[in-house]
Amino acid sequence: MYKVTDFGAIGDGKTKNSEAFKKAIEACNKNGGGKIVVPSAVFLTGPIYLKSNVNLHLEDGATILFSRNSDDYPIVFTRWEGMECMNYSPQIYAYDEENIAVTGNGILDGNADNNNWWNWNGSKTYGWKEGMPKQTPAREALHQMMYKEIDPKERIFGDGYWLRPNMFQPYNCKNVLISDVKMINSPMWFMNPVLCENVTIERVKVVSLGPNNDGCDPESCKNVLIKDCYFDTGDDCIAIKSGRDQDGRRIVRPAENHIIENCMMKEGHGGVVIGSEIAGGARNIYALNNTMDSPDLDRVLRIKTSSSRGGIIENVFMKDTKVGTYKDAAIRFNMFYEKPGNFIPTIRNIWVENLEVENGGKYGLLSAAYESSPVQHVKLVNINIKGVEIPMKVDYVKDITFDNVVINGKIISNSSVKENP
Repeated sequence: MYKVTDFGAIGDGKTKNSEAFKKAIEACNKNGGGKIVVPSAVFLTGPIYLKSNVNLHLEDGATILFSRNSDDYPIVFTRWEGMECMNYSPQIYAYDEENIAVTGNGILDGNADNNNWWNWNGSKTYGWKEGMPKQTPAREALHQMMYKEIDPKERIFGDGYWLRPNMFQPYNCKNVLISDVKMINSPMWFMNPVLCENVTIERVKVVSLGPNNDGCDPESCKNVLIKDCYFDTGDDCIAIKSGRDQDGRRIVRPAENHIIENCMMKEGHGGVVIGSEIAGGARNIYALNNTMDSPDLDRVLRIKTSSSRGGIIENVFMKDTKVGTYKDAAIRFNMFYEKPGNFIPTIRNIWVENLEVENGGKYGLLSAAYESSPVQHVKLVNINIKGVEIPMKVDYVKDITFDNVVINGKIISNSSVKENP
């Protein structure tokens, strides 16, 4: 056990403790690994780099408060919205490490608000005003670099570019655990493991309604368990990803073998989402025994992609889902998210069973696909959706089966949808 206070950390919420965290983690790693203990107090720090065999443990009452000063954030190799580049370090970062963890009942506070980090988004809703800098030019520049297939290590951002860091991004790591902590006020996405294997996220509470405040975005990862978590977010609660456009197709690492179990989703653009940065594909995604309820939750199950992405999304299973209310659609397939390209995506093998909705939003089932690539092999079983405005709006689909599906009290039959030949 290594207490950060033994390495000079001062928990007054004002003293910057970056060096104390670094020394404690290096000592723990050098001696074979163990637990870094953060006691009950508020510890201000810059980004934390986790090394192999280290568990960063927050005791009850402990808060890690991350610096608002971008000068404290070194430039590292990262993914930003599914694109590889050199940019500000995530607030907790690891690269090519194994057996790393963040645990305990404390709080990770990204320290973002409308005056810090969030206004870089460029939206007046989050504090941006005319004349202030924003991320839009750099975001477009990064897109162009990706399209031109420039070496990611030459896509250098950081100061003056306004691309916000994520809170927690282990990159190309094995055996990652995050449990019990509460996470608030991230500059951007909260949890974004990239190219990782064996990721467990359990009993984590994410609360923040800032811009792009996705709760958990595992990206090109294999073997992911998200269990007993709570999400109340400014964007997707959980969004499974595998890279944007050229980068996703170049790396060719699908998201595979994910289980989302016994989670609660409140506000967000979607509860369980696949995409949109999904060019590497996704397969074997299981969402079991989850609960969702908010008039500001847009969608229950959302699969979003486009022909600039391509890729195959297949073998998605959602079972035993209870929903109070939502805004837009219970089940949403969309192949026209963002601009089109020359890589027609595939969505197939989708099974939704035991979905109960007490007070639906605008749509029950909403689907937009290409005629040349209809959504294929969809099975809906034991579904009861009450109070929707429009039961279904579906264009191109092939092999869809309704088994005891009731929307607004009416049984939906297989003849309700005209299928593609």
